[in-house]
Amino acid sequence: MGEDGFEQCFACNSASGEPATNNIPKDGSEWVDLLVREIMTSSGIEDARARAFRALDVLEKSIVAWANVEATKNFHNESMILKEQVKLLLGENTILKKAVAIQHQRQKEFEEKNQELESLKQLLSRYQEQLRKLEVNNYALAMHLKQAQQGSLMPDRFHPDIF
Repeated sequence: MGEDGFEQCFACNSASGEPATNNIPKDGSEWVDLLVREIMTSSGIEDARARAFRALDVLEKSIVAWANVEATKNFHNESMILKEQVKLLLGENTILKKAVAIQHQRQKEFEEKNQELESLKQLLSRYQEQLRKLEVNNYALAMHLKQAQQGSLMPDRFHPDIF
């Protein structure tokens, strides 16, 4: 491949600064073929060493470029997933806020009903006491009336105004 072959193999796009991947080997066997071709076309040990160094340098750059592309894809995918999760959590949060507001309103109504119930219990207690007193008074009056009626029927007792 030679020096021009490596530069062709891993040329950078001038606009984006990213490597052009159209001439880069795609898998391990293509990388082995590239390395073998470079070594076979070398003129000696130093040339073979330089060619192997350049081939490994291109391999390293392609791995880094691939890793960057994959990391960017993964970051984008994770970002999209997290955005979707945030959207779902915000929706659930809204629902929970509504539920808490409803529960708060119900609790407030419950406390108001409890206060009303306590007031009614106290009122009932007062009315029961009042009823008991009225029943006692009624019984006492009934006894007085009965005694008064029995007293006027006694023969030895005369009405003082008549005689």
